[in-house]
Amino acid sequence: MHSTPAVMALKKRRALLPIAVGGFTAGLLDLISAFIIYGWGVPRGIASGLLGTKALHGGTGTWVLGVFLHFFIAFSATTIYMLASRKLDFLRTNYIVCGLFYGIAIFLVMNLVVLPLSAVPFPVGPFPVRGLIRGILIHMLIIGLPISVSLRLLSQETQQEWAEMRVSLTCPI
Repeated sequence: MHSTPAVMALKKRRALLPIAVGGFTAGLLDLISAFIIYGWGVPRGIASGLLGTKALHGGTGTWVLGVFLHFFIAFSATTIYMLASRKLDFLRTNYIVCGLFYGIAIFLVMNLVVLPLSAVPFPVGPFPVRGLIRGILIHMLIIGLPISVSLRLLSQETQQEWAEMRVSLTCPI
């Protein structure tokens, strides 16, 4: 079966809703938790990964850049999970466990790869046990889980299952 441009556009549009909801939810919850734990200057710290030390003393533009970068990362993580779930069915069927483990994976990639390679002016690690546990739990519960749950609930397959269930409930035959 050949995919026409119209069919491909429809598939992309159907993929955008779970990515938008999952990325926004995970990004918002993570940003709120960061504000609670570290204060309102967190976006400048995020921007410092790109701009270096100057970002810590930046103004509103730097703060907005940090928020943009934060959500860019959240949407990227959601897109990666969605693309992987197209090839690995267990990511969709076992979405709760996989979402929790995906949160751990995000934590590890961010702290062991992204931050050390960025221009952040503060040391990355070693991590105190309390901070490590808090970071892993936050990534599991408010990043990985919202991503996997939103993709599960808003995916095309789930919407088709709901439509079939509605039809079976309304048709007694």
